[in-house]
Amino acid sequence: MRFELLTSTPLSPTEGSGTFVAIDGLVRGLVLLGHTVAVRPLDTRTGFHTLDRWLYNAKVALAPPTADVTIGIDLDGFLWARRRSGPFVVMLKGIIADELRNERGLVKALLGVQARWERSNTARADRVVVPSRYSASVAHEAYDIPRSKLAVVPEPIDLADWRRRFADAAAPRAARPTVLSVARMYPRKRLEDLLRAAAILRARIPDVQVRIVGEGPESRRLHALHRELRLGDAAVLLGEVTRGTLAVEYMSAHCFCLPTVQEGFGLVFAEAMAAGLPVVACRAAAVPEIVEDRRTGFLVNPRSPDELAAALETTLTDTKLSEEFGRTATRRVEAFGLEPVARRFLEALP
Repeated sequence: MRFELLTSTPLSPTEGSGTFVAIDGLVRGLVLLGHTVAVRPLDTRTGFHTLDRWLYNAKVALAPPTADVTIGIDLDGFLWARRRSGPFVVMLKGIIADELRNERGLVKALLGVQARWERSNTARADRVVVPSRYSASVAHEAYDIPRSKLAVVPEPIDLADWRRRFADAAAPRAARPTVLSVARMYPRKRLEDLLRAAAILRARIPDVQVRIVGEGPESRRLHALHRELRLGDAAVLLGEVTRGTLAVEYMSAHCFCLPTVQEGFGLVFAEAMAAGLPVVACRAAAVPEIVEDRRTGFLVNPRSPDELAAALETTLTDTKLSEEFGRTATRRVEAFGLEPVARRFLEALP
């Protein structure tokens, strides 16, 4: 079968974040199963992403896809879809109408425009694929998508690639108790709660260190909060790193923590679980569908640095429990491998 995938998300893990990783994983999973996949990338960059996305979709309308099945990521395809022919599947990676609830100002206004385009895209699709039951519920409520049109297919992770990277990293666990977090620095990721938890945790475990990988719109504010809390090296903001360096960070840490309150899936949780790390996260959005409370880690209430600190303290000090969580996590993540997810996607086609 020939697929064409439409995406105006930048095709790099730095700019495209988890959306790019998920797209790349699905493409490789389908190829492993013997299918052909062409990806039509974003090729015009004005510096104004909302305009870039409209221009991308105008070009798609002028040069329509010719594959057996066309896959539009999020809003992509919305101008062409009104006069399309052939099966059209929309994959919602992060429901824009949901994401904008945690944004402010101009960003929120622009996301509102994109959400209207995304709604239009889903209305014209034959099938809408979402990565979690949470996303299915939100898509139904936000865009009025009939439940019969929705299909849940988790995001894929290249376990073989990550295991090679972990083996190459060959890094022992850090000498000091270490918490790793990986995120694009958006408000919904609630990294400020992790920094406040680090300040609480430092009083209980003096040599603890929280290491945060990533950049984004909240970077300046988080650096200011770090100074305000006088965290010193109890928390380190590492910025963007290569995947090889990230593998070392995963292997060096004792646990993973991301207190996000809005997540359509959360591939970084799967990556951490593949590294055998117990996870501390929030009981919010799709997170409980990946992180099983008291089986692969701890889930706490959102926006609660005190609860985060308490869960992290238990995880870091109870070695036997942490190792048990890590072993369970490694088994659980097998369900998100490239081929199992690609097969589930094929089963969901209209």
